[in-house]
Amino acid sequence: MEKWSKRLVFMFFCLSVCIQIPYVSSSTAPLQGNQGNKESSAARTFKLEDAHVVRCSRERSRAAWKVIEEYLMPFVEQERYKISSGCRLHPDNDLYRDQEQHKHHVDINEWRCGYCRKNFYEEKYLDKHFDNRHFDLLNTSHSRCLADLCGALHCDLVMDSSLHKTKCNPAAAARNEHLCESLADSCFPVSKGPVTGRLHEFFLRQFCDAHTCSGGPKPFPKGQKKRTSMLYISLSILTLMLLPLFYFFIYLYQRGIKSGSQELKRISLSGRKKKSF
Repeated sequence: MEKWSKRLVFMFFCLSVCIQIPYVSSSTAPLQGNQGNKESSAARTFKLEDAHVVRCSRERSRAAWKVIEEYLMPFVEQERYKISSGCRLHPDNDLYRDQEQHKHHVDINEWRCGYCRKNFYEEKYLDKHFDNRHFDLLNTSHSRCLADLCGALHCDLVMDSSLHKTKCNPAAAARNEHLCESLADSCFPVSKGPVTGRLHEFFLRQFCDAHTCSGGPKPFPKGQKKRTSMLYISLSILTLMLLPLFYFFIYLYQRGIKSGSQELKRISLSGRKKKSF
């Protein structure tokens, strides 16, 4: 009797173990599947984030273009010279140039995206919007980073951040001078004629001579010339067109006043004559 009872207990135990094994395997399978989904989604996120990384500072690229626009291009336009696309200072070699041209500063605290017309309180939020929503519009195939030229163009002098006075590094100054001279040689070849020769000399004096630790000349000794905007030209032409009309209306107004006063004098004189009779 005891043998049969032991056998029944053993069979019951084996049956319960067999029932629990599929349950455990079925419960662990979804867990493993969820972990796999999490890992795959994390991998996709990492790949997307890695694909959106651009090793080019937007802020320093903007500062470099500001230097080019204010301290170089007006003098180049004065000579009626066209910079070739092979020159690294050409707008086509600025990775962010198209996005920067689609910025609209509507008001003091209002910046507008030229692609989708969304508004932002500050420029930095618009920059983040470009990075997140319009990254695909960046032409990363052949464009070069304009921020790489900041050392040669003295970008720190035009950036909003306060300058920290540091001890001059002769090695860094020599590298920036070499980069500056290579820009002068490639963008304004002396062999192409007197115009490029003058611009080559101007570029060396304006940007390259200041790359020294011996207390040489300061950057931008030739000063700056702000380019005349099309809006300013249009407003000037409109003012010149409306100015003659303005004086013409003043003339008619004064003439009307004079004729009215003369008419009143006539009426008053005729009234006096009637009273005398």
